[in-house]
Amino acid sequence: MSKVSIVFDRLRAEEKMLQKEASELGHEALMLDAKITQINTDSKKEDFDFGDVVLERCVSYFRGLHFTASLEFMDIPVLNKFEVANVCGNKMFMTLLLKKNNIPTPKTYFSFSSESAAENLDKVGFPLVIKPVIGSWGRGVMPLKDRDTMEAVFEIRDITDSPHDRIYYLQELIQRPPRDIRVITVGDEPIAAMYRKSSGGFKTNIALGADPEICEITKEMEDMAVKASKAMGGGILGIDMMEDDQRGLVVHEVNNTVEFKGLAKVATRNIPKEMIEFALNYVRK
Repeated sequence: MSKVSIVFDRLRAEEKMLQKEASELGHEALMLDAKITQINTDSKKEDFDFGDVVLERCVSYFRGLHFTASLEFMDIPVLNKFEVANVCGNKMFMTLLLKKNNIPTPKTYFSFSSESAAENLDKVGFPLVIKPVIGSWGRGVMPLKDRDTMEAVFEIRDITDSPHDRIYYLQELIQRPPRDIRVITVGDEPIAAMYRKSSGGFKTNIALGADPEICEITKEMEDMAVKASKAMGGGILGIDMMEDDQRGLVVHEVNNTVEFKGLAKVATRNIPKEMIEFALNYVRK
């Protein structure tokens, strides 16, 4: 019998599903709350019972990233790896890596002050979509359709002045149907996909009420998902795509600790089971 640790900071349906599948496969699932775990520079693998492999599933990007660094410091196998989590958690790093690997992605503009971003918008023209470089569930993502909206958003950012508010990530507004596509990859293999349909607004995040619908994985989707997964460094990922009216599929995001509760209900393959099996095979290689 093998042991797999599932690290969380908020116990969601996904972590419970992973625990259930590990048990049904005859393995032990250790549920570990990152918030109460203590690690120091003298810590060693033998000081803890993390099992054979760790699935890092923290909602907080920063907590999960730093927890992963601590595990790798102790040579404990963890999915996803630090490099993957680091890149996927920052939209700018992720976008640059997609482009560098010749994966179609929306044209994105980077500025490092509100003044420079405003000049960029004047030059490029409205609308553009502004996104925080760190964040999930569509929070802080909004279309800038005119100068008044831009000035209001930039003013708020100048007041809050958090470190990531100083990075302006502005992306072209893709002409697409009112939906996007989430493809889950496990070990560079696409295993399930869904359409996330807008519930009437601009965003298509399930967490904000978008409607999920099963999506048959086409050859184009498969090829693009495999390329995107490999570009990020592999592991267990959620690849988000949009159907551009002119260019076809474009990848706009890759997610590190991917949520799959909705898709698991309608997918033909058992998503949490495949994740557990991949994690255990990962350490057997």
